[in-house]
Amino acid sequence: MSDERADRPDTSHTRPEGVSDETVRALGALSEALETTERARGALYAFHQLTGGADFQLDEAVRLLREAGHDRAADLVEREIVGRNVIPGHWTFQIVEAYDRTYYRPFADIERRLVGELAAGRAHLYEAELKEARRTRGLPDHTARPGAERGDR
Repeated sequence: MSDERADRPDTSHTRPEGVSDETVRALGALSEALETTERARGALYAFHQLTGGADFQLDEAVRLLREAGHDRAADLVEREIVGRNVIPGHWTFQIVEAYDRTYYRPFADIERRLVGELAAGRAHLYEAELKEARRTRGLPDHTARPGAERGDR
C-alpha cells in the first residue's frame, strides 16, 4: 500500500456514497447536541455525588455540635436536613434516573438510529472531514489514523 493511501482515514470515518454535505452537517449538529447533553448529564452526576457527600458530611457537623454542647442545634440539623429530599419526593439518584429514562437514553438512541440510517452507522463524519481539511499531511502527529506514522495498515 502506498504511503499516500496509508495516510487516509479508515472507512469508518469516510462519507458513504450518496450522503450529502447537508446530511453530514445535520448529523454533526445532532451529535454535538448529544455531546452537550453528555456534559449536562455529567454535571447532574456531579450534583448527585456532591449532594450525597454533603449529606454524609452533616454527620460530622452534628457530632461536633453535640460535642460543643449544642444538642438542640444538632437535633435540628439531624431532623431537618440529614436525609432530606432535594426536591419534593426525590433524592438526587431519582433525579438522575428520571433524566436518563426520560431524556438522555431516548436522545442517545435517536442519534445512534439516525447515524445508522443516514450515514451507514459512521459517526463523527463532520469531525473526520474537518480533520482531513485541517491536518498537515506528511508531518508526525498529523496522520489520518492511529498507527499511520509507523506504517501500520
